[in-house]
Amino acid sequence: MTGSRRSTLLVVNTNKPDADRASRELEKLINQHGSLVGQIPAANGAISNEAKNADLIVVLGGDGTLLGEGRRFAGSGIPVLGVNVGKLGFLAEFDLDAVRTQAENLFGSGDLTTRSVPLLSVEICNSDGSAVHVGNAMNEAVVTAGPPFRVIELGIKIDGTRGPVARGDGLIVSTSLGSTAYNVSAGGPIIHPLVDATVITPIAAHSLAFRPIAVPGTSLIELDPIQINDEATGGTTLVLDGQIQHRITKGQSVRINRADQSVELVVNQNGNYWHTLVSKLHWAKQPTFSQHEG
Repeated sequence: MTGSRRSTLLVVNTNKPDADRASRELEKLINQHGSLVGQIPAANGAISNEAKNADLIVVLGGDGTLLGEGRRFAGSGIPVLGVNVGKLGFLAEFDLDAVRTQAENLFGSGDLTTRSVPLLSVEICNSDGSAVHVGNAMNEAVVTAGPPFRVIELGIKIDGTRGPVARGDGLIVSTSLGSTAYNVSAGGPIIHPLVDATVITPIAAHSLAFRPIAVPGTSLIELDPIQINDEATGGTTLVLDGQIQHRITKGQSVRINRADQSVELVVNQNGNYWHTLVSKLHWAKQPTFSQHEG
């Protein structure tokens, strides 16, 4: 967008300790260089009327806030800019210093650099063939053992071809963007967000031969629970982005493929993905020892 001042909607996670101070500063920067159409609290709900009149949505919070708001505004076509006041800020690429430096371009009439982030569409399928759409995921869909935490078994099918059975504590199906989240914690590979892939990673697999695998991002992945924890007070659960939960019962299966909607994330033009891996995730950092060791 060029030639006119942007209309910006500010979405704030009010639970963050510095949110009030940061939101006041963002309001000033937005009004100085563009136009603030409104401020609303972060909530994974319907798109507000203010958003319909916005050229840009600024999400103030952490990575979790950006995940929720990304799903909320997916398919709207409105660019989403994440400003981190949380702990890590890997997905939310901007901090307040970066916004101050780039405010004229971000909120005025400059060109925005965006990245289209595809989402996963996740369904629970019943034995009668009916399906319930649980939701979309930006990072990952996880089938986790759940209470009483006995080992579960999940059959895997990729694009209609039956694959192995995963036996362990569950399975992670991750987007490239989400590869640096739960996936990497479970031993899965880091995938650059521009690589069109979906990663399947076991959680505590009961097999040395079961390794994570990357498949095309357009693949249809089906998980058939063979043995699950089906308890009245707990049980095996499908979790999306760590925020949406849905119990899985006997006879049900999980179907995961690419969603029709995507999220347009604003890229920090002064940032660098590899630098972020090193500085925030400490990629390949060597262990440190005190002077009293060794």
